[in-house]
Amino acid sequence: MKHKVQTAAAAAAITVSSLVGSVEPAQAYQVDCAILLCLAGGWPASAPCAHARAVFIRRITPWPIEPPLQIWRCPMGASFNAPAPLSPMERLYDIAFREVPQVSVPQAPLPLVEVQSDEQADIDISGDAFDFVRSIRVFHIQFSQRENGEGDCNTYDTTRLGSYGVQGDYRWTRSSVAQVPPASQLPDTAHCNWVSYRSVFVDWRDHEGNYGFEEVRY
Repeated sequence: MKHKVQTAAAAAAITVSSLVGSVEPAQAYQVDCAILLCLAGGWPASAPCAHARAVFIRRITPWPIEPPLQIWRCPMGASFNAPAPLSPMERLYDIAFREVPQVSVPQAPLPLVEVQSDEQADIDISGDAFDFVRSIRVFHIQFSQRENGEGDCNTYDTTRLGSYGVQGDYRWTRSSVAQVPPASQLPDTAHCNWVSYRSVFVDWRDHEGNYGFEEVRY
């Protein structure tokens, strides 16, 4: 079964660009399923994937800072009337781009806090085929430093890391600018250089291991 899931995931990642190219309109699919599929495929050029990526980035734009992928809103365990059983990634494609979403999504505004969730995927995603989900990291960078008149370096660092667990649950933990990836535009903090920097930085790897990132200053 694990081999079948990996094979289906690889096929989805390779062919996702051609699969989603003809989908209309953008509102006709479940956005978190689309984020999952488009992320796996390296965000191929298409209207649905462009919309999915825009939602992915908007969620990390303060405030609130939300999980960019909310996999618990993608009903991968849903059943469909199909002539043969579908693999998880094949079901995902059906949910994202063929089925009108049947899941109710709360519309109430979220509080102005960093959001985390104990919710998780409704199927087992612990296998290697879904490593790209666990590759997503969100750094909320809040850092400043300067040297005072006595030559002491005063540093303020409340950087936090948002990451995904085995089954897609999302957690915030303490971090530091020392852990921020080099792709960030964070200035050089060595020698007590004067720095005042705030941003949200997200990075990931697609199903083939290709690296991607975005950063939002505020």
